[in-house]
Amino acid sequence: MLDPHELYELSDDLPELGQPVLLQALTGFVDAGSATRLAREQLFSSLDARPVASFDVDQLYDYRSRRPPMTFVEDHWEDYDAPKLEVHLLHDDDETPFLLLSGPEPDLQWERFVAAVGGLAARLDVRLTVGLNSIPMAVPHTRPTGVTAHATRRELISGYEPWLQRVQVPGSVGHLLEFRLGEQGRDALGFAAHVPHYVAQAEYPAAAEVLLASVSRSTGLLLPRDGLRSAAEVVRVEIDRQVAQTEDAAALVSALEEQYDAFARGRGEKNLLATEGGPLPTADELGAELERFLAEQGRPGDTPGS
Repeated sequence: MLDPHELYELSDDLPELGQPVLLQALTGFVDAGSATRLAREQLFSSLDARPVASFDVDQLYDYRSRRPPMTFVEDHWEDYDAPKLEVHLLHDDDETPFLLLSGPEPDLQWERFVAAVGGLAARLDVRLTVGLNSIPMAVPHTRPTGVTAHATRRELISGYEPWLQRVQVPGSVGHLLEFRLGEQGRDALGFAAHVPHYVAQAEYPAAAEVLLASVSRSTGLLLPRDGLRSAAEVVRVEIDRQVAQTEDAAALVSALEEQYDAFARGRGEKNLLATEGGPLPTADELGAELERFLAEQGRPGDTPGS
C-alpha cells in the first residue's frame, strides 16, 4: 500500500490541542432528513473553524460520478466549486478544541484513506472518534427522535439500548474507519439518528439536534443546538398541518405511534424498521431499503453537501 501519510497535508502552526475529539461527518452515505448535513452546518455557522489538514481529493474522488458544479456567466466560466476533504479545528461553547472531518466520502482508496485518518488521529493525539449518520425508520414524528449508537467498546455508549440485532447494510468509509480503529484497540463510536421514513427526503432538524446532543453526552463537548431546536419546532408544525389534511397520512402516523409505544413498553419485541401490519424484514430487505435510499440521494450531478 502507498504511504497513507501522502494523502494529506497537515498545518504547521497547530496550537496545543490536548487530546481532542474527532467528529466525522462526510457526505455521500445515508443522510435521511439531511440530519448529518444540518448538524455539520450548525457547527460551522455557530463556531469559528479553520482547516488544519487537507486531503488530496484528486486521488480519492470520482469526478464523473459526482461532477462538481461550475458557474457560467454570459460568455465565460466564472467559478468552479472544487470538492474539499478537510479536517477543521473548532472550539465548543466552553472553548474546548475539537476536530471535524468533512467533505465528500471518498470513492476510491478506502483502506488507504482510513489508514491516513487513523494516522492523522494518532499524530494529533485524538482520544475519541465519533461518526454521524441518519437513517430512515418506521417511526412517528410525534415521538422523541431515537438514535442507534455503536462503538468499538460497549462502555463508550453506556445507557444506549440497541434498536437492531444483526443486519447487513451497505458499507461506508465512516463505518469502516470505526471498524479499523476498533481492530487497533482505539476508541471510536457513532450515532445514527432515526428519521421518520415519510419525511426522509426533507430536512428534519430534530434528528440533527439529537445527533449533536448525543455527541455532547458521550464526549462532554458543549455543542450549540439552539438553531436546530427552533427549526425543529417549525418543521413539526408543518408536518402536523400536512398530516391533518390527509386521512391516509393521519392513519399511518397513528399506526406508527401504536407501534412505537408498544416497542417502548417492551424493548426488543418489535423491530421499528418493520412495516405496519407486515412481517419483520430480513437483513437482506433492510440492506436493500438503505441501498434504495442511497440511490435516491446519489443521482448523477449531485454535489458534495447537496
